[in-house]
Amino acid sequence: MRVNRILLSTVLVVVALVIQVSVLARLHLPGAVPDLLLLTVLGLALVYGHVGGALVGFGAGLLADLAPPADHAAGRYALVLCVIGYFAGLAKPENGRLRSAVGPMAVVVAAAAGSTLLYAGVGALVGDTAARHVGLPGLLFSAALYDLLLAPFTVPGVMWLARRADNDPLAETAATAKGGGLSTGWLNSGTGLRVGTRRGGLGALRARARIRSARVGRIKGVKRL
Repeated sequence: MRVNRILLSTVLVVVALVIQVSVLARLHLPGAVPDLLLLTVLGLALVYGHVGGALVGFGAGLLADLAPPADHAAGRYALVLCVIGYFAGLAKPENGRLRSAVGPMAVVVAAAAGSTLLYAGVGALVGDTAARHVGLPGLLFSAALYDLLLAPFTVPGVMWLARRADNDPLAETAATAKGGGLSTGWLNSGTGLRVGTRRGGLGALRARARIRSARVGRIKGVKRL
């Protein structure tokens, strides 16, 4: 990853983790806690792709595993966010533009449910059965609902910052497309450059014909003399 990507990802992940631990976790909402860290990883993965998303997810999850008040085995959430970041990066648009909000919202819901299931599955492997006592269906519903409500205020901003850190490739693409569209519109309108080129071509042909006829006249005159 580039240095600017590493710096931006580190700052965003730290800020998201601090807000999640100090604010969101203290709201004591029913069910799961809104996962701002997950949404930050999703926003970066949709810009950086599957490799960058996996790396950012692993780093963010490892930081969450080590940050207090962590009550689970280190590396558990790192594995979860690494997998989620990888698959979210596969949904990165090819041209960098999102056609609608349906795709990112579907990614958020799938990531919220997938991270909860994967976290509970890894916990079951290491002997943690807390998800069974709390109720897995309630956790899935509340996690998807909270993350879906929080996503419009988080994911677009994270994606915008990530693109700005990459020298704003969308702005360059938009400028190129604007210039190309203008020239294409001129050429396809039938009233601009193409018409002028045709008129210029006809005028050049007529001028050449006049020169040739004048030369022929001179040659004939010489022969007459």
